[in-house]
Amino acid sequence: MVSQTSYRVRKRFGQHFLVDPTVVQQIVQVVHPGASDHIVEIGPGLGVLTEALISHVKQMDAVELDRDIIPRLKANILPLGNLRIHSADALTFDFCALMQQSGTPGQPLRIVGNLPYNISTPLIFRLIEQIQCILDMVFMLQKEVVDRIVADPGHSAYGKLSVMLQYHCYAEKCFDVPPSAFSPPPKVESSIVRLLPYKKPPVNVSNFSDFASIVAASFAQRRKTLRNNLKGLLNEQQITSANIDPQRRAETLSLDEFAKLSHLLSCRADNQLG
Repeated sequence: MVSQTSYRVRKRFGQHFLVDPTVVQQIVQVVHPGASDHIVEIGPGLGVLTEALISHVKQMDAVELDRDIIPRLKANILPLGNLRIHSADALTFDFCALMQQSGTPGQPLRIVGNLPYNISTPLIFRLIEQIQCILDMVFMLQKEVVDRIVADPGHSAYGKLSVMLQYHCYAEKCFDVPPSAFSPPPKVESSIVRLLPYKKPPVNVSNFSDFASIVAASFAQRRKTLRNNLKGLLNEQQITSANIDPQRRAETLSLDEFAKLSHLLSCRADNQLG
């Protein structure tokens, strides 16, 4: 296994290197890589997970922001398989371009990574923007974030992140990871989540922008009712027309109910244009 010694962690990159070989193998089992898979790892760090995955696939890409770590990554991993290392910021990286550069152009990507906790949510939404190029995603995230992603309506963790990701992906929490599995240990627990993009979203939305606006406004102030949070978008009568009680809070609504409210907003906009 790749040595984790003699490397100074950059706090600004939110680096916590995975060092537990048992957890590494558990992640490999979740990913279940196949020989023809095109795997892209975000933030490979010193390459512990990279080393465990690369022997299973013909091609692998890695996107790493820390330039100082790349020479070590090249020295340790390049001899083991076909790896392309991209010195880049994943938040601005064009992942779809990798799909066209593979040995089998057009094959969707499998994205994996131990994501820096300080950018995990915006990074996932950046990937959602390129979802047409992605087969699935397996990430190590802060446990609290994973709990929010997979939460059901009525749960205290259910919120904007839950709704927006569950519109795009089937989300499955796989297992928890203790701080002791990392060097240096983070102050929080971590979890592994698998996100499987839907070929067709589970609910019909006529205008995604309206859907996003309704979800954001509904959760703007969690303790307030839909009637209060949706002022300026929908009135009480319109909310009621969707068979939804305006006195309910956003955390009780299903994905389908948010879709119904967004449809009302889209219809209102169309009527105003007409």
